[in-house]
Parts: sequence; C-alpha cells; structure tokens
Amino acid sequence: MAEEEGKEYKIEDVEVNSDNKEFMLQAIKDGASWALAYATEKLLADRELILEAVKKDGQILYYASKELRDDKEVVLTAVSNKGIILKYASKRLRGDKEVGLAAIKQNKTAEMYLTDELRKDEEINNFLHPPESE
Repeated sequence: MAEEEGKEYKIEDVEVNSDNKEFMLQAIKDGASWALAYATEKLLADRELILEAVKKDGQILYYASKELRDDKEVVLTAVSNKGIILKYASKRLRGDKEVGLAAIKQNKTAEMYLTDELRKDEEINNFLHPPESE
C-alpha cells in the first residue's frame, strides 16, 4: 500500500540511527532522504547508500564524502535529477563533458558550475546558446 511512502521519520529516531545503513536505506525508499543530513561520516562515504540516495534526490550529493563527489557514476546520477547540484561535484567532474551535459540538460543554470574549459566546448555551447536557424 502507499502507506509505506507516507511513513514519518522523527529527528530523534534519525539521530539514534545515524550509523545504521539499513535504517538510512529504508528512509530513502520512504522518501525521507533528508535523514542523511544526520548520517555519520562513515555512511556518507558509503557508495551504495549515497548512490541509492542520489537516484531519488540529487541534493544528497551535498552530504556525500569528498571521494564520492569525485565518483562519476554518483555525480552523474545526482546531476541527472538535480543539475544545479553540480556545484558540489569535484572540479575534475565539473569539467567532465558527460557530467556537464547531464547537469545543464536538467537545469541550464548549472552552467555557472562548469569549468571554464568545458564552457568553451562546442556541444555545450550549442546546447546553452543554440545557433539561430535561418
């Protein structure tokens, strides 16, 4: 039933389970990805957990460990549903064409977080500023 999706999470419960991966995975499935704001550093470095979270809510990249912000699959998944979160990707991935395109296709405002080199890319430029057809 849809009751599962409506499950409410209390901050007290989330804090008590801040190092409980199964609890956090369930919270993500229940649409309470905000719970990861209370997760331990260990969990924020857990690739499986963070990848699952960014599939539902790209904003979670903000909480991810430095290593996961440099993980192409994690970042690509995050920017595909929240382009502007590109801001929190590693500089290397902010210069990655595939990641950059995914981000600006989701939200053109993400352009401001692309590296200068990537902004000069012809395909990126054409997407952001389509040539006028005659």
